[in-house]
Amino acid sequence: MDLQFYPLGDQAVILELGKIINPTIHKHVQLVSKYLEEYPPDWIIEFTPAFTTVTVFYNPTVLFYEEVCQELSHLLSNISWDEREKYRIIEIPVCYGGEFGPDLINVAKINNLTIDEVIHIHTSREYIVYMIGFAPGFPYLGGMSEKIAAPRKETPRLKIPARSVGIAGMQTGIYPIETPGGWQIIGRTPVDLFLPSNEVPSLLRAGDRVRFTPISLEQYKEMEQTRS
Repeated sequence: MDLQFYPLGDQAVILELGKIINPTIHKHVQLVSKYLEEYPPDWIIEFTPAFTTVTVFYNPTVLFYEEVCQELSHLLSNISWDEREKYRIIEIPVCYGGEFGPDLINVAKINNLTIDEVIHIHTSREYIVYMIGFAPGFPYLGGMSEKIAAPRKETPRLKIPARSVGIAGMQTGIYPIETPGGWQIIGRTPVDLFLPSNEVPSLLRAGDRVRFTPISLEQYKEMEQTRS
């Protein structure tokens, strides 16, 4: 494993577990996060997992940077890297196209596909939630087929409705709240991803697997009524 430490200011260290985004490195990020959550040293304030890194914030009055790196190296030696990964599978229903997916036709044209082919490809994969970021509860999903990849819009929209499903490059994701953005919007889900009143406000978390299921406009309206 290509393990590297980098300082981040005087109160944090970036633990890099690899250089590329792939399922194996993601698994290692999750194992480190799980271990730190279960056996947190008293000098750790908090930690933040990302695509290939875990950033550890520490108390500089207890340990210096070099000591933190040594302690982390010792802790990581306790991890079984071959441990079988456990994860949740979350199904997300999506109503594709129409007013909910204004860029679906564009994504189809870019890839010389029909609209139905784009939907079929988008719903035929199981996606990994690599990280949550950008907006509260926003999942960065990996594993999308290159057959439906599409560049970000040259001019971002000022408002993208909450629960919109989009594509940007080789990634797909869901906007949990209304926000500006430049992703190609292909549909919308009636499922809330950001639940601020809950103890854990994000429906999804890093390590989850997501499956998209196509639904009709009628089904969308029925499901939306049940959430209100």
